[in-house]
Amino acid sequence: MPPEDIEALFTRSDGTFLCARWGRPIAPVVFGVDDATLATVKGALEAVCTLAGHEIAETDPELGANLMVFFFREWSELPEVPNLDRLIEGLPDLVARLEATGANQYRVFRFDAGGAIRACFVFLRMDADLSAVPADTLALVQVTQTMLLWSDTAFTDRSALGRTEGGHVLLRPEIAAVIRAAYDPVLPAVSDDPAHALRLSARIAAGRPA
Repeated sequence: MPPEDIEALFTRSDGTFLCARWGRPIAPVVFGVDDATLATVKGALEAVCTLAGHEIAETDPELGANLMVFFFREWSELPEVPNLDRLIEGLPDLVARLEATGANQYRVFRFDAGGAIRACFVFLRMDADLSAVPADTLALVQVTQTMLLWSDTAFTDRSALGRTEGGHVLLRPEIAAVIRAAYDPVLPAVSDDPAHALRLSARIAAGRPA
């Protein structure tokens, strides 16, 4: 994967570059789904964490759960979630903006003192469009988008997922390679230097830490 293509994945619409990975084990909790969907989401998380060589934990010592995924029907339900306003600053204003734009998903990241991801909140309003997406596809997309701090435009033109000839959904090989390289312990957990893309590209090309 050419360095310029990797750089584009982490260059935001305002022109700034930032690549960050999780700096701690991921402790997930999922709200608003049945047991089957819960198992699908956790299965997707386990698969991508295995790919990245990153740990999953039962609990986070600071937050309890540091990856929270909410499934719901209307944005107006969020302010009713106990204590969510303590975790998401300006929650009423955020809900109003999302309702006004007709959004069906939103992610909020929190970072540690060094800039690595320490928490992520994923909100999925199950409108007709999202409800039409198979659960395994939706789960894999969301997990992929929480594993790294991708650009806000990274997947606007092309999904992170692809399909095999048999119709199975999986990560595009180049996206899987970027995730694996980004979690190389030799690399910093956070970089705002576009040259970081060169280091990622070198590891991908070598197929092993360079």
